[in-house]
Amino acid sequence: MGIEQAIKRKQRQNEGHEALWNEDLDVEVDQLKQSVREDIVKQGNKDHKILSNNDRLRAAVWYSLEQKETMNHQDLLLTTDERKLLTDEIMQQLIGYGIIDPLVRRQDITEIMINGTDDVFIEENGRLGYAYDEDGERIRFKSEADLLTIIEKIVAPINRKIDEANPIVDARLPDGSRVNVVIRPISLGGPIITIRKFPSDPFTMEKLIDFGALDMPIAEWLQKLVEAKYNIVISGGTGSGKTTFLNALSMYIPNHERVITVEDSAELKLTQIQNLVSLETRPANVEGKGEITMRDLVRTALRMRPDRIVVGEVRGGEALDMLQAMNTGHDGSLTTGHANSSVDMLSRLETMVLMSGLDLPIPAIRRQISSSVELIVQLGRLRDGSRRVLQITEILGEEQGEIQHRDLFHFKINAEESTKDKVVGRLVPTGAAMEQVEKWQSAGYGEQPLEEPTMVHHYS
Repeated sequence: MGIEQAIKRKQRQNEGHEALWNEDLDVEVDQLKQSVREDIVKQGNKDHKILSNNDRLRAAVWYSLEQKETMNHQDLLLTTDERKLLTDEIMQQLIGYGIIDPLVRRQDITEIMINGTDDVFIEENGRLGYAYDEDGERIRFKSEADLLTIIEKIVAPINRKIDEANPIVDARLPDGSRVNVVIRPISLGGPIITIRKFPSDPFTMEKLIDFGALDMPIAEWLQKLVEAKYNIVISGGTGSGKTTFLNALSMYIPNHERVITVEDSAELKLTQIQNLVSLETRPANVEGKGEITMRDLVRTALRMRPDRIVVGEVRGGEALDMLQAMNTGHDGSLTTGHANSSVDMLSRLETMVLMSGLDLPIPAIRRQISSSVELIVQLGRLRDGSRRVLQITEILGEEQGEIQHRDLFHFKINAEESTKDKVVGRLVPTGAAMEQVEKWQSAGYGEQPLEEPTMVHHYS
């Protein structure tokens, strides 16, 4: 419940009826909050430690609130609890993200979607729904100006400008959450904010196993593949958990290796790697200069003597540089990409290589892909919101202009136990045996990772 509603309820109870209240109350409360904010900002300009120390800030807000109320807003008759509510709200507006600040701080929320002033959605445990405050009321912004104020707080630290001339901005919060902002005139219904949150402690493969994303034997098999330096691409749709899975898989990289991570927005947390270099792209400034692209960073990474390169996600021409890295002594490199299946990922890689601007014939591109990528792990988000490994495919090489591939595992649904709200199933082996076993054997893991070869598929 907002402070205005709390005051209205109190005064209605005092009057003994439920008559509609005059809108002047909303205006007066807004004026009080605005005057307190302006007062604190002036104090902060003289003493910057006020805004960085929560205790000092709370004391300053409380004192200013009492002074402003006594001078200009005595008719509000605020109680101590109401002053506490106002103080919390003003503090959120000064140092947090307003009414969505509690959502940003919650670890169980993975996505926050703000569609204008009235519709705030969250993703929690894989399910989408409206966001509610602690009193069970739907979270809404009072005005578009309040929403734009939050947007300014998000983009200001990264020196970005958002206005009618630049209505789309990508940003990142201090906790690493990824933010996309769209305002008018592009967004007809008002400002749109999409915040993709990431856990402060990255999920390990053990946690993903607990969540049902895959089984322990397959995770142990993947661990050996990473240690044996197989080149792996993780594919899936939006929100399927590609970055989370990449981070968990990267934890299997031996800690003595030199690893270079390249990301559009820094999200990977490879805490076990001692010799780690993290690179992040940079957008162009207001003047349209200074952009550093993914392709620039992948090329730079190749000059930094990496044992492995981990690319957060390939979207364009950097796919060619990534493939060349995999094929020129940087075995064990990992990356992700958007695709609905392993076969679609092969097609996407072709398209992205063509986006590099080099006039390469399709057969040459396919030879590059087939000699670089060895495995594709396909992820998906099922109808119950769960994220699972749906397919693991081995890339076998190129023959007569076609990329040969073989599914090693696929997700099998248990139709009898599955319901509308819960999907029951597991990743099962297809019976196919891996053909590319040289790295496996060189790592000392035995003769054959999998048994019973089956028919080879073709992608053309």
